[in-house]
Amino acid sequence: MDVLKTAFAEGRLTQPEFEDRVGLAYQAVTYQELYGLTVDIPRPRRLPTPPPAVNAKAVASLVCGAVGMFGLLIPGIPAVVLGHMARREIRRTGERGDALAVCGLVMGYLLTAFTVALTAIVVMVVVAVSHG
Repeated sequence: MDVLKTAFAEGRLTQPEFEDRVGLAYQAVTYQELYGLTVDIPRPRRLPTPPPAVNAKAVASLVCGAVGMFGLLIPGIPAVVLGHMARREIRRTGERGDALAVCGLVMGYLLTAFTVALTAIVVMVVVAVSHG
């Protein structure tokens, strides 16, 4: 009866089919007769589970790193910060996007190192020019 009720509730049996099978189930004497009432009921379709979402901070980290590679040095630090935040969230939630976060981190660290080196060179040139 539970199989018939579930199939009817899920729309796999029409009202007349359900009523006919319930009547036959109450008249059944053997398990084989009960089996015959349920064997042809369509199986429920399982919907595929969607893949986990891509972490937004991982995407933002990659975008900051990519923007920085086109000549703007400032986005390096946000790329690093967002990349680390994204990787922590990805480990905790199971979202996708770890490779994006890593790419953003790499570009962010490169940009930051380049910015520090460029700043040091500029400071040394300014100091040398002013003393010399």
